This record gives sequence, structure tokens and C-alpha cells, in this order.
Amino acid sequence: MVQRVDVTGAGGVRLAAWEFRETAAEADPRPGVLLLHGLMGRAFHWSGTARWLRESRRVVALDQRGHGQSDRPPGGPDVHTSFGREAFVADAEAAVEQLGLAPVTLIGHSMGALTAWQLAARRPDLVEALVICDMRASALGAASQQEWEDWFHRWPLPFPTQDAARRWFGEDDPRVERPDPGRGAFFAEVMHEAPDGWRPLFSRREMLTARETWVHDAHWEELAKVRCPTLVVRGLDGELGRAEAQEMVRVLPAGQYAEIPDAGHYLHYDQPTAWRAALEPFLDGIKAEAS
Repeated sequence: MVQRVDVTGAGGVRLAAWEFRETAAEADPRPGVLLLHGLMGRAFHWSGTARWLRESRRVVALDQRGHGQSDRPPGGPDVHTSFGREAFVADAEAAVEQLGLAPVTLIGHSMGALTAWQLAARRPDLVEALVICDMRASALGAASQQEWEDWFHRWPLPFPTQDAARRWFGEDDPRVERPDPGRGAFFAEVMHEAPDGWRPLFSRREMLTARETWVHDAHWEELAKVRCPTLVVRGLDGELGRAEAQEMVRVLPAGQYAEIPDAGHYLHYDQPTAWRAALEPFLDGIKAEAS
């Protein structure tokens, strides 16, 4: 079963957190895990991962601000603040504290991984372990941001059906070099049916604003401050290159490395079995150390 629990994030923004439970028990004393999706994602992107994690852990996935069923913070002149790095990190911190998850294992994909390691660096008292899934520590720069803006303009919205969205993102999108069913499934799940067709749950303008607040900066300094055991996972065809991933492991005081073949950026969708095989030994080792 999945139970929704609301969290009050930075600036009073209402956030939807989803607890994946085996039973309806009121309290779960097992080690806590917080799952943080990437830009444009949603908590239910973690459903497959949560199903096996909940066998031995208390598992919560967070719809981050402006995503899924969480509120969109107000716009206006403070939009860069309301969608900035500090807000996302403060939201994750609030979820850990308000839900009593500490000491927590943070598992983050893409932007969610950046949020996770920034929280681990700033609040080591809250974080027991960390998994970084396909997120770079290097600055991506203005050209990358412009590419994203141009890409957003090419989306053929609205899609006539959810399957049409799945096909476009998995096959027809010019950014796709070869058919990518995992990518198609990922984006199909963030579409909802509007009066004129299927549209994203999020605002593309707000996603660009959120990305603008971290894409120009490198994040090596904060990465080096992460003291807890950390697993860096990359898909062989993902956005995080092998050399950079291995440098991240070297910089981390307690870093480990895993690579998943035949997987791209959405590796937990592309290869769920291999994703589980990469995570379980790391997580079991953390659990053994704690006992």
C-alpha cells in the first residue's frame, strides 16, 4: 500500500510525500529511506525500487516542489528563490525531520541526487548513507541551458494520448539516438489528461528556472564534504561519464562505484534488475554496519 503524508517545505510550500508500506501499521521502526526524483520527475517514478526496498526498510518518496502532487511555489520576483537550490534542499531536510526518517539513506536521481548530496554535506547528523544516480558534479553551462530551452519548445503539445507521449519521448524525440523505452515510460508517467489532450504535470518554464539555479555551478566542494558511505551509480549510456563518476568516487571520503550496462540516464527504468543488483550489496553493507 502507498500512503500520502503532507510535509511543510521551505516557505510553507505543501509537499506530497508517499510512504510505501507492507501493512497499515502506524509506526515503522526500520531504517528510513528517502527517494528523490530528478527534474520533471515524480515520486511514483520510484515505485519499482520502493517495492523491494520496503521489504526491509521504511520507504518514503517525495514529490519535490513544482512536481507531481506537491504545490507549485508562488511566482513573481522571487521565483529564482522559490525554485532555487536552497529551497529544494530545505524541503528534503523538512521531509526527513517531519517524518522521523533520520538517520536516513538518501537515494537521488539526477537533480534529486544533487539535492541529496547537498543535504548530506550540510546535515551529516541526518544522513546515514547516500546513493547518487547519474548526476554530474561539473558545471554544465549556458549552452546546456539553451539546449534545454530549445528542446522544450519542440515538444508537440498536447499529445493526443498518453501512448503518443510515450512514443515521442522514447522514439521520435530528436534527442533520442535509438529507441529508449525507459525514457518513454518515464515521461509518459508525468503526463496528465487536460481538456485538449495530454500535457506535463509541471511547468516547463519553472523547470528551466529550477535548472538555472544549479546548471552554471560546479558542485565538487559540497561533494567532498559528504562523510557518509556513498554509492555513485551511472548508466553506461547515461549523462554521467565514467571518468567523472570515478573522480566523484575519489573525491568522496567514503565513495563506491557501480556501472549499469545497457542503461541510459533513466537507468532505474531501463534496467531495474541490474539497478537493484547494484544497490542491494551497498545498502546491506550499511545495514550490517548499523546493527
